[in-house]
Amino acid sequence: MTKLSFQLYCARNFPPLSDTLKLVASKGYTQVEGFGGIYANLDQAGLDALRADLDANGLAMPTGHFGIDLLEKEPQQALAIAKTLGLDAIYCPHLVADQRPTDAAGWFAFGKRLQEAGKRYQDAGYTFGWHNHDFEFKALPDGSTPQEQILAGGSDLAWEIDVAWVVRGGADPFAWIESYAKRITAVHVKDIAPAGENKDEDGWADVGHGTLPWKDLMAALRKTPAKYFVLEHDNPKDVDRLLTRSIASFQTY
Repeated sequence: MTKLSFQLYCARNFPPLSDTLKLVASKGYTQVEGFGGIYANLDQAGLDALRADLDANGLAMPTGHFGIDLLEKEPQQALAIAKTLGLDAIYCPHLVADQRPTDAAGWFAFGKRLQEAGKRYQDAGYTFGWHNHDFEFKALPDGSTPQEQILAGGSDLAWEIDVAWVVRGGADPFAWIESYAKRITAVHVKDIAPAGENKDEDGWADVGHGTLPWKDLMAALRKTPAKYFVLEHDNPKDVDRLLTRSIASFQTY
């Protein structure tokens, strides 16, 4: 059975992290995905303590999100995080709005920049790639999309596809999965509430309680090299509910 991991970003508003790890493990999860907020600024002792907390709860952290500044400016810190916590794959998750290019050439160059940043991590044995949001699917002046240009400029980049953000970007996830199947090494599994619902949760839903056809999506995604399937909900009111309902749905896919 395909394992479902949990993006710890979902629980950022419900500290402490140690309690979240206990809760995640109690719901039957064995993997989590990290993000910069929990480890970017930790010294080695802090990283060791986090690893011990993961181990104590029977949790592995095979994947993590690392901001572009950390990747480019603090590679030794990034490598220490990855090594200490036992990561297999590193994904750059975002580019803030005021840094985003406005044309195809700019996004192609950003793809090259990502690939250059990632080379040291690939050389160290890690999968390295990009994690999308919605802005990568908005058409550029030449009719292409940022996502196409990123993956063209960074021809060795892996892709952690966030399917719900593809949909929010107005694109067809099945077409993207088919076109870039070989590049997809991880997946964010999340759901979108019916129009007008869950406004206090930014319109997201627990997996299986929204509008995305996850059974069909999983059938398509199993044809890719994706090894990691990561539950995410950007703004849940209740993490216990999210964990419980989502894994129950996912186990039927």
